[in-house]
Amino acid sequence: MAWTLFSPPHTLTLPFSALNKIAGINSYRNYGLRSERTKKFITASATDKNNEKSTEQEDKGYTPFGFVTDNPSSRSAIQLPETPAEDGNVGQMLYRIEDKGKEYGSYIKSGEFVWFVRETGSPASRRGTIVFLHGAPTQSYSYRVVMSQMSDAGFHCFAPDWIGFGFSDKPQPGYGFDYTEKEFHEEFDKLLEVLEIKSPFFLVVQGFLVGSYGLTWALKNPSKISKLAILNSPLTISSPVPGLFQQLRIPLFGEFTCQNAVMAERFIEAGSQYVLKLEKADVYRLPYLASSGPGFALLETARKVNFREILSQIADGFALERWEKPVLLAWGISDKYLPQSVAEEFQKRNPSAVNIKLIEGAGHMPQEDWPEKVVDALRLFF
Repeated sequence: MAWTLFSPPHTLTLPFSALNKIAGINSYRNYGLRSERTKKFITASATDKNNEKSTEQEDKGYTPFGFVTDNPSSRSAIQLPETPAEDGNVGQMLYRIEDKGKEYGSYIKSGEFVWFVRETGSPASRRGTIVFLHGAPTQSYSYRVVMSQMSDAGFHCFAPDWIGFGFSDKPQPGYGFDYTEKEFHEEFDKLLEVLEIKSPFFLVVQGFLVGSYGLTWALKNPSKISKLAILNSPLTISSPVPGLFQQLRIPLFGEFTCQNAVMAERFIEAGSQYVLKLEKADVYRLPYLASSGPGFALLETARKVNFREILSQIADGFALERWEKPVLLAWGISDKYLPQSVAEEFQKRNPSAVNIKLIEGAGHMPQEDWPEKVVDALRLFF
């Protein structure tokens, strides 16, 4: 497959693999490596615990993938390595990061697919089992600190990478998996059986797309859940849809967007006030660098979802007299995608079941921004 780039009066035709490299190598280079080799800084950032809070400065440079994020903290943290070619080599980058980000994880065969599942604690844990579900375009890596601390508190924890995401299988659409809500639910049911997770268990859900599918699964399986904790997720019809997911639905432009190797880390940073440290960004980047599979899985998921229908299903399904199980909204109040009003509107529809715990200093992914505060909220709730 070839793409034609027009720049009158010249026309240049490139194979799709070349565009992948443009999206992967060049965006990686312009995004900047915060490594020991980096010596020329456009801007430095200050650390706050495990996060780096960037200084608010006006972006004066050109960012080729600026359409992915408009968070000034991400753009102003760009650094220029002395030897860009060294850091821009895909093979070297993959070799450097290929073993990162698999803490507590193993590969589990379930049905026709292999899932990557993180596990902490043991089946004998005295306080019960928690299943953590991530959203798009991220992975279960975001829960690593929360899982570790919750197992220390006596819980048995699981966090799978959804099919198509992270380190799990990424089947080609049309060959046994088409990235629909129904198929995500069916495969998740199979995984629960293989993992021998006994019901009822505690469920924690965060994020867009597959995160929403985690909530619609809960609505269809209330008897399997003891309590439900929701971190920042779209919950009402009024919930905004980030530009990334809208762009993925645009023909041709979506195919190009989904192959941006720094898409996941940029999405995370655009929803927060922090810049990811390099070792964290590496892990979120790795699946999109390693192959085109994760990008196309995200593309299919974004194009198959009916946002209005899913949000209506969630808003109505958790309303008063339809849902009775306890629900905790552990909400990062600095979320740049979903305002606090989304959580408040959701709670008003079922105040007897839904409680809100505001997480100060956290954005769209509070489990990544401030895991200790999330752990405190979960321990008290569960």
